[in-house]
Amino acid sequence: MDSIINGINNGTLGMGERIPSINEVSEEYLLSRDTVEKAYGLLKEKRIIVSVKGKGYYIAKTDLSIKVNVLFLINKLSTYKMHIFNTFVNSLGTNANVDLDIYHCEPLVFSNILEKKKDFYDYYVIMPHFKNEDLQHMGCTDEILKAIHSIPNGKLIIMDRNLKSLSKEAGRIYQDFTEDIFKALTAAYDKLKNYRKIMLVYPNKSVYPYPKGIVTGFKRFCIQHNMDYEILDEIYEGMELQLKDLYIIIEEDDLVHLVKQVRDRHYKMGEDIGIISYNDTPLKELLGITVMSTNFKKMGEEAAKMILNNKRIEVKNEFNFIDRFSL
Repeated sequence: MDSIINGINNGTLGMGERIPSINEVSEEYLLSRDTVEKAYGLLKEKRIIVSVKGKGYYIAKTDLSIKVNVLFLINKLSTYKMHIFNTFVNSLGTNANVDLDIYHCEPLVFSNILEKKKDFYDYYVIMPHFKNEDLQHMGCTDEILKAIHSIPNGKLIIMDRNLKSLSKEAGRIYQDFTEDIFKALTAAYDKLKNYRKIMLVYPNKSVYPYPKGIVTGFKRFCIQHNMDYEILDEIYEGMELQLKDLYIIIEEDDLVHLVKQVRDRHYKMGEDIGIISYNDTPLKELLGITVMSTNFKKMGEEAAKMILNNKRIEVKNEFNFIDRFSL
């Protein structure tokens, strides 16, 4: 035990490094197999090493002052995801080590990461968003679910999306993309009805696609309230803008292009052209952009609380309509 701990402390043994098997140690150092097995068992209890079936023993912790090791697995790097991550890390405090990994919405990359790291952490916080070959958002395939189910439920927290196939032992902190946008637009109906037409700018194909539930909830609202609507793929340079049209923008680039064109034509946001952006940021608040957004800070805090309290629950995260000057 001491030799392995010393090897970690002096840097000769690193995270994920394979160590000799019980039989190898027993034979090389002329030790009883039971003695080596007892030492390895104690190291496993302290989560310093893990055993991987058919492969051997590996170093699972290099900072021995850390009580909890967490893998935070997200589909992309973005302002929103990093806000959740930073809040999560700060809420856990100094006695936790959190490793960030990104799988870029690729199912195979996701499965490979979990296969490689499924025995190395105390908890796994996962945002499951994937794309198909047509660069469209898709649900979890059997292979993806198999990879997720390889993690013990008590170690698992699913974030941002609800996977109902998991047992109650797994934690969930999620958005309901269809209901969220429907309720947010309903809350803003008194202002929306003053516009001629509502445009949802939803990229049909994207390297990092958005859940289709956003489109479903948008359509349901427009049909239920008998409002004229259209779904656009992007905001392009020189596009025709009609007075009293309202644009709901998903991507940051489209928001920048639209605001620039509105200003270039000397239109007034909130009077001539309406704008609602999806997902809030400090910059949007500064610019007075109306948004509908989940509470990213709350999402990070709730996930951390599940670990700190050792209690996995199901939580529907807050989603709010925030009225500013662009509507």
